[in-house]
Amino acid sequence: MKASVEQIEVNTEELRLLVERAREAPLEEAGFRKLNALIDTFEYLTQLLADKQTTIQALRQLLLKPSTEKTGKVLRKAGIEPGEKKSQPSGGKNKAKGHGRNGAESYKAAQTIQIPHPSLKPGDNCPECQEGKVYAQKEPGLLVRVVGQAPLQATVYQMERLRCNLCGGVFTAEAPDGVGTKKYDETSASMIALLKYGSGFPFYRLKGLQENLEIPLPAATQWEIVAAAATLIQPAMDELIRQAAQGKVLHNDDTSMKVLGLMKEAAFVEGDSSDPPERTGVITSGIVSTTEGQKIALFFTGRKHAGENLSTVLARRAAALGPPIQMCDALSRNLPKPLQVILGYCLTHSRRRFVEVAPNFPSECRYVLEALGEIYHHDELAGEQGMTPEERLCFHQAHSGPVMEKLHVWLTAQLEEKKVEPNSGLGQAITYMRKHWEKLTLFLRQAGAPLDNNLCERALKKAILHRKNSLFYKTRNGARVGDLYMSLIHTAELCGANPFDYLTELQRHAADLQQNPWGWMPWNYRQTMEGISVAAPAA
Repeated sequence: MKASVEQIEVNTEELRLLVERAREAPLEEAGFRKLNALIDTFEYLTQLLADKQTTIQALRQLLLKPSTEKTGKVLRKAGIEPGEKKSQPSGGKNKAKGHGRNGAESYKAAQTIQIPHPSLKPGDNCPECQEGKVYAQKEPGLLVRVVGQAPLQATVYQMERLRCNLCGGVFTAEAPDGVGTKKYDETSASMIALLKYGSGFPFYRLKGLQENLEIPLPAATQWEIVAAAATLIQPAMDELIRQAAQGKVLHNDDTSMKVLGLMKEAAFVEGDSSDPPERTGVITSGIVSTTEGQKIALFFTGRKHAGENLSTVLARRAAALGPPIQMCDALSRNLPKPLQVILGYCLTHSRRRFVEVAPNFPSECRYVLEALGEIYHHDELAGEQGMTPEERLCFHQAHSGPVMEKLHVWLTAQLEEKKVEPNSGLGQAITYMRKHWEKLTLFLRQAGAPLDNNLCERALKKAILHRKNSLFYKTRNGARVGDLYMSLIHTAELCGANPFDYLTELQRHAADLQQNPWGWMPWNYRQTMEGISVAAPAA
C-alpha cells in the first residue's frame, strides 16, 4: 500500500501546543504544515477504514517507517539465519569500502589551473645533487580548493555617466562585451529548475536562502524564469517522447500528486457516460524507455493513469516496429489497453508480499526469498559479464529456469496439499505469484525482458521528492512545467550527462533545437555543439 499523504514526525503534546497557539495568533509555516498533514492523514485513514479489505498490517506499514527488504535482514528479523552468501563471479574481487572523500578526478566540472614550477623546468640540473637532470612527471601534484557561494550569483555593473553642463547631454559607459541585456541569463533558469525539480528544493526555500546571502530572488520571479525557459526547450521534451515510443522495453508506474487547480475542477471523464465513475485523484505517471543502451525518463501529471499515458506515448511508435516489452506491476490501470505489448510483471512486487509476512511464516518465506535471491544473483552475473540480451536469456534459461521451476512446484504444493491457509498472508502471497507466474517469468522466454520495475520506481522518486518538499503544484500548467524539467533532468542523469549544462545549452541554442530536436538529446548534444552531424532516428 502506498501512502498518499506526506509523513511528518509529530507527537500529541506538540499538536496540543499548536492548537493552543492557534487561539492567540496565526501559525508559522511549520505549524501549519503539521496540522494540515494531520487533517490529511485523518481523512485518508477514514477512507482506508471504510475499505473492508484494509488490514491492520497494511495500516501499520502505512504509518510506520518502512524497514529494509534485504533478504538477510528480513530473515534475521523473523528469527532465523539466512543461507550462505553467493560467491563472487570468477575473477571478481570484493569491493573495498570507501573513505567518504572524492579524488581530484571526481571534480569533472571544476576549473583546472596549470601551475608551472617557479624555478625549475624539464632538463635543468637537480637542485639537490647538482648532477642529475629533472624531467616532467606524468602525474602532477594536485590540490582541490572548494569554496562556498550562493546558488545564484549576481554582478552589479556601475557604468559611469557624464553630463554636459551646457547642452545637458548624458553619456553612459557601455557594459563589458558578452554581458548582454538580460537580468537573468540561461544559467539562472537551469539552476532554479535543477534545485526545484531535480533536488526537491521549493521556491520559497530558495527565496529564503538567497535573502540570507543578500542576493534576493522572489519565489514569483523564480517561477517566471523557469516557465519562460520551459517554452524554449519544449521541443526537446517532444523529441524525448517520440524516441521513447520506439524503445524496446518500457517501464511504467504511478504515484500520487496534488494539483490544486485540478482538485477544484470537475472530475475528468474520458469517453461517453458509459465509462467508469468520475475520477477525483491526481497522479504522476513515470515511464522509462530503454533501447540500445539509452534510457529516457518521462513524467506526466494529471488524472490519467500510467497505462493511459503509456498509450499516448506508444501512439507515436513506428508502425514497422513490433510490440515492445512492457514492465509494470499487476495493476490493470498500468496497461495500455488499446495497444499490444509483450507484458511482464515486476518480480520485486511479488517478492515484497513474502517480505511482509516473513515474521509470521519465517521458514516458508526463507525458501522463497533465497530462491529469488539466486535469480537476482544470476542476473547480476549476466550484467557484470556484459552479455547480450540473447546470451542473458540462454544464461537464465540454463541457471534460473530450474530454480523457478522448483519454486513453482513448491508454491503449488503449499496450496494443493493444504499446508497453507489460502486466506492467510502467506496464502495470498503464494496465490498472487501463481496467478501471475507467466508474466513474472517473462525473462525466461523473452530476450531483453527485465526482472523488475525498479528502474521506474527509482525514477518516480523525483516526483515523490517534489511532493514531500513542495507539497503540490498550483496549476495544471505548473504540473506540465514540472514534468518537462523532471523528464529532461532525469534522462540526462540516466545518460551520464550534466543536467545543468544540458538545460543551459538547450536555452542557448533554442533556435537550432526547434529545427533539429534529435541532435539535442542528452546523449548527443555535445556532438551537435562540436559541429558533428547527428542523423535523425527512424520515425
